[in-house]
Amino acid sequence: MTAPDTGTHTYADADAAAVAEKLVGPVIRGIDGDLAEAVAAAIERDNPDAEVVVDDQGGYVRISVPRRCVLTRVSLEEELGRAFRLSELEPALAAFAGRLKQPEEQLVWYLERQD
Repeated sequence: MTAPDTGTHTYADADAAAVAEKLVGPVIRGIDGDLAEAVAAAIERDNPDAEVVVDDQGGYVRISVPRRCVLTRVSLEEELGRAFRLSELEPALAAFAGRLKQPEEQLVWYLERQD
């Protein structure tokens, strides 16, 4: 799978740990490359003012956004080109960073602490 244009971002050594602790988002199993690409593209669409980091490790794809990451059903369906219930994402969701809540028609990963 080819990562979207954002690619993998490398942070300066001094700030890497601090920044990494503040990234949230899903980790998608690499089994379905089309789904992982669609999730990454939908997250980019749903978080237009945030830097989206896509790290494709082959077996999984980590998609991260600083502090708060939103994924809407509408954006994911547009990227996939078909209807898709967010609950269908669960088998492909290997893990995630941050806390997860599911308001109607979206998934939101966020930090508990906002410092």
